[in-house]
Amino acid sequence: MFKRLLTLLVSLILAISFVLNGTVYADTLNLKSKSAILMEANTGQILYEKDSHKPLPPASVTKVMTLLLAIEAIDSGKIKITDKVVTSKHAFDMGGTQIYLEVGEEMTVDDLMKAIAMNSANDASVALAEYIAGTEENFVEMMNKRAKELGAKNTTFKNATGLPEEGHLTSVYDIAMISRELVKHESIFKYLTNKLDSLRNGKFSLINTNKLLWRYKGADGIKTGSTSEALYCMAATAKRGDTRLIAVVFGAPDSETRFSEAAKLLDYGFANYESVKVASKGQSFGNVKVFKGKKQAVSVVCRDDEYILIKKGEGKNIKTEVELKNAVLAPLAKEVPIGTVKITQDGKIIKTFNIYPQEIVEKANFFENLNKVFIGWLKYQ
Repeated sequence: MFKRLLTLLVSLILAISFVLNGTVYADTLNLKSKSAILMEANTGQILYEKDSHKPLPPASVTKVMTLLLAIEAIDSGKIKITDKVVTSKHAFDMGGTQIYLEVGEEMTVDDLMKAIAMNSANDASVALAEYIAGTEENFVEMMNKRAKELGAKNTTFKNATGLPEEGHLTSVYDIAMISRELVKHESIFKYLTNKLDSLRNGKFSLINTNKLLWRYKGADGIKTGSTSEALYCMAATAKRGDTRLIAVVFGAPDSETRFSEAAKLLDYGFANYESVKVASKGQSFGNVKVFKGKKQAVSVVCRDDEYILIKKGEGKNIKTEVELKNAVLAPLAKEVPIGTVKITQDGKIIKTFNIYPQEIVEKANFFENLNKVFIGWLKYQ
């Protein structure tokens, strides 16, 4: 009897230890993959992890970073989707999955993006990398620099493709962070959600390697990968309502396990959590007086959409508290916060974010200040 009670107590303690601050730890979902993570995209909160920081070969999931740098170049205007890229000998020489680019062949950035996102084409990845950075080596430097900026501490990229190379490693946590940045770009979903397409005027067919696009409700990305060393890997994302989840699995024993375990992670997240938008980009929270400025007041706004993550059924008693400065002195820059918003639930602060001037307010000159004084004097006459 005592042994049974002791066993029950130990089991209970272990079960409780698997859930800490809302995060489920291995192996409550009994995943076969070497490492895995589930992240809520809006807040970055981790909902599940298994060896999430362990450096492993990512195979073609590497191309999540390749796609990020490419879409950033497109959205910033550095390159255009209509630009034509000439295939180099280096790109032609890529092994593995390809679209069989010929040396000197021209293909638009748009078609190369489709080939990378849908077909995981290594030659297309290198051709686009060279177009953006001059050489693949330069592009790899950009990849590693961007990874560090995003907080990816266990990542070292050696190439733009994910082809096996000593020291080419990352973690599921790092890929989730990179994926989270990627899905901020709405224009990327044109490529990630494309199931069937073609190149070269219909002569070369493309079928998206992400089978969750057909199987899973709300699935709209991101990238698969596999090599004999990395086994089967995947970065997946799905959105339902305001809730976007990112699931990453590395080292699954077979392709079907990769998809089923990514789906299992997403199922767990959608069943237990939901995102709630508490502020919208550009939303005004009031006005603040401006002394000695060309304007007497400025609207205080939110710079980005702001979300909180809550457990299903626990979204009651959420309140917003706004704190604004009484007045500010010109000149006033848009980057300087002049207020804060606190989101509370049952009196407990669950999120705080800054709010900013809607516009720059320049300092008024002597005559403009004098005119304000005169107008103010007239009002009291």
